[in-house]
Order: sequence, then structure tokens, then C-alpha cells
Amino acid sequence: MAMTGVLRPGHGAIRVLDLDEAVHHYRDIMGLVETGRDAQGRVYLKCWDERDHHSVVLRQADRAGIDFFGFKVLDKATLDKLDADLRAYGINTERIPAGEMLGTGERVRFEIPSGHLIELYAEKQAVGNGLQVQNPAPWTKASENGIAPVRLDHCLLYGPNIAEVKKIFTEVLGFYLVEHVLAPDNENSAAIWLSCSHKVHDIAFVEHPEPGKLHHLSFLLESWEEVLRASDILSMNNVPIDIGPTRHGITRGCTIYAWDPSGNRFETFMGGYQPYPDYEPTTWTFDGLGAGGGLDYPQRKLHETFLTVVT
Repeated sequence: MAMTGVLRPGHGAIRVLDLDEAVHHYRDIMGLVETGRDAQGRVYLKCWDERDHHSVVLRQADRAGIDFFGFKVLDKATLDKLDADLRAYGINTERIPAGEMLGTGERVRFEIPSGHLIELYAEKQAVGNGLQVQNPAPWTKASENGIAPVRLDHCLLYGPNIAEVKKIFTEVLGFYLVEHVLAPDNENSAAIWLSCSHKVHDIAFVEHPEPGKLHHLSFLLESWEEVLRASDILSMNNVPIDIGPTRHGITRGCTIYAWDPSGNRFETFMGGYQPYPDYEPTTWTFDGLGAGGGLDYPQRKLHETFLTVVT
């Protein structure tokens, strides 16, 4: 599949209540690599196998949640084109100068109808993954620290007007719908999973009355055994677990959901199939989310916290 336009998720900037606790969680338990701190007090981290400077940004605040979610685009010309396309669609955009975030070039920021801030950028400092470029080893010492996911995989956001959100992502940004859950009326979508690649999703949305809410950031692991190991590490560090280890019917992903010290949910995730843009989207009925195994396939039930707890 030719990769043009929007390439991949690039960073999630989240608010935390206690920065030291959050750094300990994401750096020492999750096993992310700290790559810098800026004059605003923000802390930057990356997964060990990511090449770019950071994929997670932590900021201390009086309430938890997400500040913005960013995507890497192919190049500067693509950034300019998507900025113009968004404005032509009727969306106000803001140009954030290079260097406002460590190691990051100019960003285009805009608010979507769900109340979330989305960013696009073309340039970020390449710091590498600790492996030599020629004849590299398969892993580094950093991959032995904590859970050690290989990348930031996707996010799930809660907010209103996801039908319009879907139009922006599919008609302007080049994403395609992979799966969706029908609302009880069997006409509108209660949840959508969108991809800009051949991953089963790069971002997802659930219809929710409150705007701008974070459900989770997801971090990719490479095997079911690593997901089970993650559950052990979380338990050994008294990290509260929401769901799992289990498998979703939706996306077929194997998962654990848990909470960081500020109450932001995160996911350790592996699996999922590889769709292409010409695939017919998979449809789940609202009943299928629970009894059909959409959320938790082995138990075929809904988990109340999954549907109601957001930051």
C-alpha cells in the first residue's frame, strides 16, 4: 500500500495531575524512553523502537485528559496541501511554529466537532531506536525496561458529532472506515474505527455528550505473551486494571486496559487484522458490542467502566 498523505499517529499530549508520578509510570513501568524536558515543564517520551524524538508528551495540570493528538504526514508539501484542504472544507486551522515542541517542525492544529484538537506535522527530529542502521541487532537494552511497547499505536476519543468527524477524516485527511458500531436506532454510528494505513485502526471515536474526552492511548506489543507479561508487570506495580487480558471481537485485538496515576486510561495491545481501503467496513450492532463479543469476546459482556470512565 502506497503511503502518502497522513502516514501514522505521531504523538499524544496528555495532562497529568502529578508529573513525577506520571514520569515514573510511563518511563519506569511502561518502559518508555525519556527524550527531553522543555521550558514549559513538559516531559517527552518515546517507545523504544520508534525513530522519532517522542510520541508521548506529559503536562502537569489540575485535571487529567488529552491536550491534542498528532499525525505525521509525508512532507512539507503534504502539510501545506492538507492545511488548504481543511480550510476549504470550512475548518479553521492554526499554524504552530517549529520548535514550540521539542524536536518538532511546524504543526497545523485544528479542532474537530468532537471537541478534540488534532495536529498534523511533517518534521520531527529522528533520534533512532538505538540500533545501528547496517546489520542491526533485533532489540536493544531499552526493550528490556518495563513493559517496553514498540510504538504508540492509536487512540480512542469520546465526544459528540462523530458522523461529522468521520467525514473530515475520510473526505479531507484520506482515512477510511474499518469498523463501526451502530447506535440503537440501527442507522447512525455509535463508534467508528478509522485507518490511514493498513493497520486495523489509527484513531477511533465513540459518540459521547461531553466534548474532548480521552478514552485511551494504546501502545503496541508484538505477541500475546508480551500482553500477559504486561499484566504481570502492572500487577506487580499495583497499577489498577480496567479490562483484560482479553480479546476484542472488534478489530480482533488482544488487550489490557489500565489507568495511569492520574486516571488516564491506557492500553497495551497486540494483534488485529490488516485491512485495505477497498475492504467493506465491518458492522457491529449495538447489542453485538456486548453479547456479540465486540468488546470482550471471551466473556461476551459489556464492562460498565469502559463505557463511562473517560478523562
